Amino acid sequence: MTDPTTAPRTPLIVDVDTGIDDSLALLYLMASPEAEIVAITCTAGNVPARQVATNNLAWLELCGYDDVEVALGAEVPIVQPLMTTEETHGPQGIGHAELPAPTRPVSDRHATEVWIDAVRRRPGEIVGLVTGPLTNLALAVKLCPELPSLLKRLVIMGGAFNHAGNTLPTTEWNIAVDPESAKIVFDAFSGLPAERHPVICALDVTERIEMKPEHIAALAREAGSTPEEIISPEDPEGTRSTASHAIVRHLSDAVRFYMEFHRAYDQGFLAHMHDPFAAAVALDPSLATTRGATVDLELAGTLTRGQTVADWRGMWGRPHNAAIVVDTDPEEFFRRVIERVGRLARTVG
Repeated sequence: MTDPTTAPRTPLIVDVDTGIDDSLALLYLMASPEAEIVAITCTAGNVPARQVATNNLAWLELCGYDDVEVALGAEVPIVQPLMTTEETHGPQGIGHAELPAPTRPVSDRHATEVWIDAVRRRPGEIVGLVTGPLTNLALAVKLCPELPSLLKRLVIMGGAFNHAGNTLPTTEWNIAVDPESAKIVFDAFSGLPAERHPVICALDVTERIEMKPEHIAALAREAGSTPEEIISPEDPEGTRSTASHAIVRHLSDAVRFYMEFHRAYDQGFLAHMHDPFAAAVALDPSLATTRGATVDLELAGTLTRGQTVADWRGMWGRPHNAAIVVDTDPEEFFRRVIERVGRLARTVG
């Protein structure tokens, strides 16, 4: 494993719909010395896009990352009406957390301009990370068809293949919000070399990334936060953290909401950390085992609209356009999260 303190820095465009797990993805990137966050672009998904932008600015300011551009993007999908999911992520998208209001505005550039300008200025260098609907990237691809070939790598959290959906029986949330955009993006990568194919972190693997109360407790200990950070299933819903460290306190409040949500849907007192896993893969692809496939979207099915379909065996006679993550080591992932985000929390205080 490469030492992150000596590894070359990875420039990233991070496209999010923040979101509880998007929040931890941002914290993970800010805590990773090898990550260079070029810009954060905002799309509607978990909550409306303007709330996403507020959340992103608030997390950046809390962590002292005041110079990262945050650009507003698509506020609605390209075809269907917008769906949001405050019941999953809380009214502001960050669970029970109440972050200080940001003091700086969003960029005056649109997200699509940020994507296009970055890949044209630094061809072959930028890693794209999308942990929300693919609307911004699809719009950028329509304006700049060469964008897929200018990226170094693209990592997407989305889809479900040999796994049940979390929105409808066969559909995953990020894709379901804007399936037309997902199809535009996957089609755009057809014909490119395998090393340029998007890495897809789908529910098949991300639902194995189960954050539990003991992970938050370990992260708080790593930060040196007091008192002991205990999220108990016996606590009244909405119990707030009293942690001495701000990042621990706000993260704990956000994740508690997510754990309460998962328990309400009979998934256990835990939180699936889809987006932080994708962030970790964006920095270190060796964390994931992938398998090539041809991915397409179901747009017309009355029961399956938004389903991601993978042709693993070449039955369509079309070249592969994606590398789907099929395995990982959750324990190693959480070791990195605890070490890195704990260190960031200790630094911020």
